[in-house]
Amino acid sequence: MIKIAPSILSADFSCLRSDLKKIETSGADMVHLDIMDGHFVPPITIGAIVVKALRPYSRLPFDTHLMVSNPDSHIESFAEAGADSITIHAEASPNLEESIARIKRLGVRAGVSISPETDEKVILNILDKVDMVLVMTVHPGYGGQKYIDGMEEKVRHIRNTADRLGLALDIEVDGGINAETVKKVVPAGANILVTGSAFFNSRNPAEFIASLKRAV
Repeated sequence: MIKIAPSILSADFSCLRSDLKKIETSGADMVHLDIMDGHFVPPITIGAIVVKALRPYSRLPFDTHLMVSNPDSHIESFAEAGADSITIHAEASPNLEESIARIKRLGVRAGVSISPETDEKVILNILDKVDMVLVMTVHPGYGGQKYIDGMEEKVRHIRNTADRLGLALDIEVDGGINAETVKKVVPAGANILVTGSAFFNSRNPAEFIASLKRAV
């Protein structure tokens, strides 16, 4: 089943509560929260205190993507703030398995993300430890970027490996996802689609969500 996760990175930060409602009423399946620290990636976005403030206003799962240099120091605060899943970058964690175990001990779904320049082989040996893999299909840090051609091959390799191991693994893609690029990533094995500017720039968010699902 394909799930759609609009990202509040492309929302109006002066109206986060109302834009959260826009996601809530659009038929989306989860809310994607891009957490940036100004170090691992240049921008600074929101922290756990904002996630906690938003939590009462949505029934949807909070899909939390930590684009931070020291994820271990933030895992607990985001779990306490109401994150349903926490994804950390393979490039940022010195001990990936230990970080994943820490997330799971808090009763939260654990994910690992790789940037476009990272070979997917670095995470193949831990697929049985995570609930989800997030393949960045743009360079992390900024919304509105164009999908990088060829990222679907990473998705395909990860999905084939997971299938060979008998794993029910979620594979999420983030960056430049629209009605055209879904035709590349979904056949390759992605089942969670993050959409940002395409969602918030659409005149009818509910119809946009429906069009993505129709496209696949």
